[in-house]
Amino acid sequence: MNTNPIGIFDSGIGGLTVAKAIQKVLPNESFIYFGDTAHLPYGDKSPDSIRAYSNRIAELLVENKCKAIVIACNTASAHAYKTVVKSIPSHIPVINVVDPVAAYTAAHYQKGKVGVIGTKGTIQSRIYVKRIEKLNPNLKVLSNATPLLASMIEEGYYNNKISQSIIDSYLSKSSFKGIEALILGCTHYPLIKKEVEKFYQQKIEIIDSASVVAQAVSDVLKKKDILNTSKRKPKYSFWVSDYTESFEKSTAIFFNQKLKLVEKRIWKDERY
Repeated sequence: MNTNPIGIFDSGIGGLTVAKAIQKVLPNESFIYFGDTAHLPYGDKSPDSIRAYSNRIAELLVENKCKAIVIACNTASAHAYKTVVKSIPSHIPVINVVDPVAAYTAAHYQKGKVGVIGTKGTIQSRIYVKRIEKLNPNLKVLSNATPLLASMIEEGYYNNKISQSIIDSYLSKSSFKGIEALILGCTHYPLIKKEVEKFYQQKIEIIDSASVVAQAVSDVLKKKDILNTSKRKPKYSFWVSDYTESFEKSTAIFFNQKLKLVEKRIWKDERY
């Protein structure tokens, strides 16, 4: 029995999709969620900056006794996973959001084409192309950057005619013609999954990273024998590097409960 929390972090609200999925798959587990709102979005930051932010957040979560770290951000997973692994004690597992989705896709699609959309940082890293095609050389991975989407979602601007128009514009690119599945390569994107499905008229699979990653976290905790088997009610903490009322409201709606954000500045001398 290990009652310590899981540490989950992202640049903003996107990782809440992963946290919610983890809550569903592992209802006994407590977690600390950190949204780096002072530095969002990560998609247009340099790899060095992303590594610096990610390492400090991971260290903060470990300092607060987290037993596992989930990098609930595709851009941070692409650029900072290896450095995070090196920056924290080796007995603490680190789960990124790319590898589980790559493994799922490579196993479920033997040949043909799959698409992936994500931030500029994720797409430019070619992380999905490299991981999936290494696992399954018969599968062709086509990727497109969709830089407006994360900011749009962060502002709560989705599920309306204008957001549908922007999504349709991105997905209409000729390079995506004939794909058998589309990976939502940003943890914000499950919030627009219905709009993406509407564009494709539900004719292809839309691969939602949140549920796949949640199962991967469960598998890792079981393998490490650090599941919480107590009957105590789990605790959920939500931290941000810069407080915003909109983030607090979005989080409360997401988890259907009244909650309070705690501001935790990752560098005390930084002015936001």
